[in-house]
Amino acid sequence: MEKHASKVALITGANKGLGLEIARQLGQQGMVVVLGARQGKADAPAAALRAEGIDAHAVELDVTSAADIAALPPYFDQTFGRLDILVNNAGVQLDDGPDVSPDTLRQTYEANVIGPYAITQALLPLLRQAPAGRIVNQSSILGSLTAISQGQGGSWATPGYTSSKAALNMLTVVLAQHLAGTDIKVNAAHPGWVKTALGGDDAPLEVAEGAKTAVRLALLPADGPTGGYFHDAERLPW
Repeated sequence: MEKHASKVALITGANKGLGLEIARQLGQQGMVVVLGARQGKADAPAAALRAEGIDAHAVELDVTSAADIAALPPYFDQTFGRLDILVNNAGVQLDDGPDVSPDTLRQTYEANVIGPYAITQALLPLLRQAPAGRIVNQSSILGSLTAISQGQGGSWATPGYTSSKAALNMLTVVLAQHLAGTDIKVNAAHPGWVKTALGGDDAPLEVAEGAKTAVRLALLPADGPTGGYFHDAERLPW
């Protein structure tokens, strides 16, 4: 089909929290936003964004489902004729202490590492066609080897979640290197400690503030960085 006139963004895990707010802020910039979530959970949030005047759509996306991922390229090609921005926001924290079972570790990596990798690989051909493709991997300061080695993680430094975010950071660097010389920029975002289901009510940042880093990286200009790890405009240590 003919390409849609506006840029198109896919945000995974966008039915609530940071994902929904990232979609809202990108939509407020005039982009078409596609909210990915499991079992139709993005339908109502997408309708709510449309009520705010945002061109929002929902797509069924379990990031651990090979079938859902395989359906993404034809969906974007046939519906919009393009994809400009991919925000790999979906993630889980399943371990809450120093011990994690192998099964829980596998489930964590499926959602936090393998899912984002598979989605990115599936959509790269479309992103390569974009005039300014952007990939944002929603990481965490808990994925920083430097921060954890300095004791900054505290009780949040659980084996599955922290190591999965460190792995996602490495995928960010490797992909950025592989895409060097193209118009695609790939970066990892740390949203901060945000009032979400994961962050809890004691977190100091509101969701709107926490979404800003991913939105900033999704909107980077041509001379912006790639292969970096950021909170706001601050580059974080790996």
